Amino acid sequence: MKTIFSVLFVSLLMIFTLKAQREFEQPARALGLESMDAFKAFLALANDAALPEDMVGNIAWAKSALEELNFDVTTLQTSALPLLVAEQEFKKGSPTIAFYMHLDGQGVDPNKWNQESPYKAVLKKPMENSFQEVSRGKLNDTSIDDYRIFARSSSDDKGPFLMLTTALKYLKSKRKKPAFNIKIVLDFEEEKSSPGLPEAVKKYKEELSADMLLILDGPMHSSGKPTLVFGFRGISSLTLTTYGPLLPQHSGHYGNYVSNPALDLAQILASMKDKEGRVLIPGFYDGIVLDETTKKILQGVPSEEQAIKQRTQTKRNDLVGDSYQEALQFPSLNIRGMQSGWVGKQTRTIIPATATAEIDIRLVLESDPNKLIDGVKSHLIAQGFTVLDHQPTKEERMNFDRIVRMNSKIAYPAFRTDTESKEGKWLRTILSDYYDEKPVIIRTSGGSVPISPFVSGLGIPAIGVPTVNLDNNQHSPNENLRIGNYFRGIESFLALLTTQFKNN
Repeated sequence: MKTIFSVLFVSLLMIFTLKAQREFEQPARALGLESMDAFKAFLALANDAALPEDMVGNIAWAKSALEELNFDVTTLQTSALPLLVAEQEFKKGSPTIAFYMHLDGQGVDPNKWNQESPYKAVLKKPMENSFQEVSRGKLNDTSIDDYRIFARSSSDDKGPFLMLTTALKYLKSKRKKPAFNIKIVLDFEEEKSSPGLPEAVKKYKEELSADMLLILDGPMHSSGKPTLVFGFRGISSLTLTTYGPLLPQHSGHYGNYVSNPALDLAQILASMKDKEGRVLIPGFYDGIVLDETTKKILQGVPSEEQAIKQRTQTKRNDLVGDSYQEALQFPSLNIRGMQSGWVGKQTRTIIPATATAEIDIRLVLESDPNKLIDGVKSHLIAQGFTVLDHQPTKEERMNFDRIVRMNSKIAYPAFRTDTESKEGKWLRTILSDYYDEKPVIIRTSGGSVPISPFVSGLGIPAIGVPTVNLDNNQHSPNENLRIGNYFRGIESFLALLTTQFKNN
């Protein structure tokens, strides 16, 4: 009797274990390991967005990879770099879901990377306060989820491309078809604000049309839970330059007499915000109302405040909103760089000739970018400056006390999809059912992606499905992708690709 009970207990335990095992978890891990050589080869292709010649090899590599999966690949020419659109009909009459990714990356300073080359992928394991390089053979270990692949664009955004194509390759090997038709849209100059994208949307409406657009870019929530992002902020930029003497002057001879443009610029910048980081320019936050429904969505996101402070080693934070998530619902004004004279070993005792600040303004759906830029200009005038859009002439320099040159650019606006849309409910149900936990719902991401023309020009609802680790150093030296996120991304895409979407 005891033996029968033991057998029954073991059988029940096995059934329970099988049920607890997610369907695609083990295949995703095996697939991830198998794809590492291809991933490393792809990362080896330099992809600096500022160097168009870098992108030639990346375009060819991506095109070949998609054609191997039986996609029809079309090159959409623009006045800038082309887009690649890969399309495959798996079931006639089914909805078409488009996946957007970019394969260009930020520039690199090899001297600031802790490896031979930013384009030579290196596997590292976490130590107490750093990472240690390990051999490729270590990928056969069973507990490697916290290992990292260090290389430019490992997370932003080549990793997600490999996750998706690896999932598609698995389905093809099993003679299984995705549950809907697919388009894959590849952008090769996203890091330059995708100058050809608005033009392409107008010119190639049929080629780009779809029932839904999924954005495979950006990091997951810091908790590591499945994440859906329903909006992204837009971005515009300003360059402000103040003027002093025509050429740098000796600070001993002219200090206390010739005005210093760096001080003028410092006073301008300081006047734009209060001590709590709130923008003082009139009308900057106009139109933003966080009602109770919105606050409930924001409060549903697990708190990240302490994790952010630990990661960035900052005690104080700006008080634009009552929380990190609330802060992202407002436009931001950020000084991203300043330059005047010389510093460090090149320091000189001079009054500089000019001072320049580069500023970015992150836009939200309620913001009118032109109004925000006009507001900055009006603020400069109120501070006593003559605002020009060109290098001042001799006559202008002699006639005006304080001159600031202001040049602006609106890269692309914000967008947001309703969190209760049918597309959002479909994705939420997939992740909730598969992982047996509710995904984190992000109303608006702090980052920006240039796909708003899809939403406005084509009327396509867009939602972000991020897969990479938050602490990936994107845009910075030592960018990396956590191996566990790579496995999990492949797994998530398998769950998504095999779930039917009803467009009604």
